[in-house]
Amino acid sequence: MTARGGQGSAASLVLVGLACQEIGASFAVMLFPQTGPLGIVMLRLAFSAIVLLVIARPRLREHTGVAWRSVVGFGVVLASMNALFYLALERLPLGVTVTIEVLGPLTLSILTSAGIARWLWAGLALAGVVALGAGGWDRLDALGVVFALGAAVSWAFYILASARVGRQFPRLDGLALAMAVGAVIALPLGVWQAGPALIRPDVLALGAAVALLSSTIPYALELVSLRRLPASAFAILMSLGPATASLAGFALLGQHLSWLEIVGIALVIAASIGSVLAASRRASGARNPGPDADEPLSEPVG
Repeated sequence: MTARGGQGSAASLVLVGLACQEIGASFAVMLFPQTGPLGIVMLRLAFSAIVLLVIARPRLREHTGVAWRSVVGFGVVLASMNALFYLALERLPLGVTVTIEVLGPLTLSILTSAGIARWLWAGLALAGVVALGAGGWDRLDALGVVFALGAAVSWAFYILASARVGRQFPRLDGLALAMAVGAVIALPLGVWQAGPALIRPDVLALGAAVALLSSTIPYALELVSLRRLPASAFAILMSLGPATASLAGFALLGQHLSWLEIVGIALVIAASIGSVLAASRRASGARNPGPDADEPLSEPVG
């Protein structure tokens, strides 16, 4: 596989994961009255862990202490990122929540950038994020903003932690183990907040759907993508989150888009395309990422 083809397919996987993630977030909002945000976090991580453990069947032996610490750290990041995101989503619109959250990977993209072009695409993406959220800033809840900013920081740590685990464990083994760790962390508060709703078949069915759409599919696709796509390109590509979130909010939650928000979507898409093309040109002269699942990132992070 050529460098351009490998990075193009990796970018496609990220986009599919984003679409699934925001549809799942919309379903989660519908479950809040029954489970609360922490209840849906527990359901999301628990169902995702079960599915991934069955699929990956990870080996528990032959791993170093450093690798296990990476898995535990990844699990903590998964639990905190999801909890903070849903706590924010309880108080803020979907598009605004994701808009604030995406500041985490955007900041990481700037810190890991090399060359003036990276700063250009990061600035363009940031302008799109600001424009996309412009229609909702007057409705912001202060605590919701704090939760969303915490989710942004957690998302940046997620990129670093998932890349590290992807290098230390084959295939989806590390992700499956980390998801199980995250589910255990989320279990006490989830049971406390959701209570009897956890034994209702309809709630469990929707919780499983949220897990597949919001965790299992996107995280698996992103982990594979991070082995072929530079961290900076991945981070800017993930800035499409506000666009997919706003579209999902419009289609599933009845949240309409203003012209300024549409402009924001266009700016974010332009920045993402520019980022991927720039990464492709740079990588084509350096090395060709292969399809081997054990291959590390094209540029080291963390």
